Amino acid sequence: MASEIRREIVERVMARRGRLHLFDSLDPKRTALLVIDMQNAFVAPGAPIEVPAARDIVPAINRLAAGLRKRGVPVIWVLHENQGDGSDWRGFYDVFVLEKNRAKAAAALTAGNELQKQWPQLDVSLQDLHVTKNRYSALIAGSSKLGKILEKKGVDTLLIAGTKTNVCCECTARDAMMLDYKVVMLSDCTAALSDDEHRATLENVIQQFGDVRTAEEVLTLFDR
Repeated sequence: MASEIRREIVERVMARRGRLHLFDSLDPKRTALLVIDMQNAFVAPGAPIEVPAARDIVPAINRLAAGLRKRGVPVIWVLHENQGDGSDWRGFYDVFVLEKNRAKAAAALTAGNELQKQWPQLDVSLQDLHVTKNRYSALIAGSSKLGKILEKKGVDTLLIAGTKTNVCCECTARDAMMLDYKVVMLSDCTAALSDDEHRATLENVIQQFGDVRTAEEVLTLFDR
């Protein structure tokens, strides 16, 4: 899923800042890859909250992660995890999910549930880091320990991959920018339920919150 940003948006960005892309190079010592919610509950066929296009981005994520490891860039797998009854996020489960489906939805994202685990076709290395979150954004206060990990590593630039483009990936990207991180949304390593939703986030990000690049483009930025 790599929807093209519309020409009118490109022209708007160019008129505003005189260039389309924000970063001409990236520092591997200051950068981290976040791979968000690529777990069975979202990726597996027939899963309760399936995003079918998420399966299509797995090869690109694997290639990118391998290339980044060679350059010394940390790969951080971010998984959603809630309590079994959803009690740690009533504002979501009690409002956005039908009552008859709430228990099933909450259980799918409970620690130990097979659906909560990493999609098995992802290439995870022993050197990679793992973080759990209980909100859309991995950086909102109280959601996860990600902020402390990034601070400890001296990271100021985040590459964002995963699913859904327009939900957890976008929420994390927005919060990251507001916390003064440099943000790059990976157009071919993120997936939503439709091309329109995917493109809408790419257009939001490139106008207000960060850069939008493909995995291959990002790798070349470390070599400049």
